[in-house]
Amino acid sequence: MKLNNIAQFNDLDLYPELIEGVDTDLCVKNSLLCTKVEGEPYIILHPDHLADGFNLLSKLGLQLPLAYVDQNSYDRLFHRFLEIKTDKELSSTINEESESELLDEDISLTEFLKNSSDILTSEESAPIIKFVNSLFYQAVKKGASDIHIESHEKRGVVRFRIDGVMVKHVDLDKNIIALVISRIKVISNLDISEKRVPQDGRTQVKIAGKDLDIRVSVLPTYYGERVVMRILMESSDIPTLENLGFTKNLQNTFEKLLEHSHGMILVTGPTGSGKSTTLHTFLQTVATPDKNIITVEDPVEYKADNVNQIQVNAKAGLTFASGLRSILRQDPDIVMVGEIRDKETAEIAIQAALTGHLMLSTLHTNNTAAAITRLVDMGVDDFLISSSLLGVLAQRLVRKLCPECKTEGKLPADIRLEFDLDDVNVYEPKGCTKCNFTGYIGRRAVGELLIMDEEVKIMLKNKMTDFEIREAMRNKGMKLIGEQLLELLLAGETSLKEVIRVGLKD
Repeated sequence: MKLNNIAQFNDLDLYPELIEGVDTDLCVKNSLLCTKVEGEPYIILHPDHLADGFNLLSKLGLQLPLAYVDQNSYDRLFHRFLEIKTDKELSSTINEESESELLDEDISLTEFLKNSSDILTSEESAPIIKFVNSLFYQAVKKGASDIHIESHEKRGVVRFRIDGVMVKHVDLDKNIIALVISRIKVISNLDISEKRVPQDGRTQVKIAGKDLDIRVSVLPTYYGERVVMRILMESSDIPTLENLGFTKNLQNTFEKLLEHSHGMILVTGPTGSGKSTTLHTFLQTVATPDKNIITVEDPVEYKADNVNQIQVNAKAGLTFASGLRSILRQDPDIVMVGEIRDKETAEIAIQAALTGHLMLSTLHTNNTAAAITRLVDMGVDDFLISSSLLGVLAQRLVRKLCPECKTEGKLPADIRLEFDLDDVNVYEPKGCTKCNFTGYIGRRAVGELLIMDEEVKIMLKNKMTDFEIREAMRNKGMKLIGEQLLELLLAGETSLKEVIRVGLKD
């Protein structure tokens, strides 16, 4: 076989291809790896181990094209084969001592799986502890906001939420997942023997000298328990107004709104749209030594030194409404309520806004005008809304395309027709080492801001629908979220798939 017939690929995120009748362990030992490139099966050879690879290939008689890949791509594929190999050993409950002691807490997952064969001994064994530590480290390193550990019928899976999207981290044997969950319960002061009811807890881990608070939620499912761990942020992680990604005009309007000494500002959007982050950014913008700022949150997602924060505790009777009522007896200048969920909270918040406090809060609505009608639906009087509300911001978070690997594409004909666009070029995600093969790096906020002016007050008094209010404000110059998403798409900052996911057609 001529070596110049071997294809060369670079910068790929490859996964093992298991071929029936072929011993995976033997292939790994001889550096002969099977995978798929663009849907086609290939045998990947390592240039330093060609003799071993060709020797095994001649015995197997596989009629597949050969290829080389760059070292990083090869290492990723090789490690994924190792995970399969090690997982099989773990599933067989091989109980041997680790080949070598693992030194660093920033151990990689592959190294952990490769070295720890006594993982099934008990949840207190060193490998389990190090595995859980490695999960936290990898999550922080990749910028994840949540760690999901799920139990399925035959296996378990660990996934991270990165930039608002779930990304699979690793598959593990179901027995191992059970031990990992037990370890997490131990460090979160939860009952490890209770597997029938949901449990909530907190823990703190130290990574690279930095303390991280982790909120833990355990839920029993059909095939076993699942755990979601939210990584809570420090005040140093709160972005500035400029860093949120809003347009300059919106930033200037925010600053003017925050100069008010009383009134209510609402931030709306679906779960995961960055509402809490925006509120904390607003608080940091106005926080000065001469102001008393108090918040009531569920949960406290950012620990801020210059803000007094209260954690909701429903079991103890501390709700948003009762917490807010207590806050108003603490002589605050600025109050932030994590969410307005019911009529009682809404009425107390509005009374606070009317009696000389700047009130910040969130609502779960899809656009600005819907927030006003939601308050009406809760039973709040029109004239109270008109008197207290300063403005409503509706926002979304959009993933930004990786500048290193984004590729040009075309807009589909139906999208061009729907939005009356010419045949313009747009960009699509590809994936490379810099963006962890997602095609995206980071996110930016887009938002529409409705100012409660005389015109809106008259429309509210005349019982106009949220659609009519929004259209009137659009005609007056308010830029809708969908319009801004389209601008980002045409500017090559994000992809068509992403703007449709976020809400291009809302």
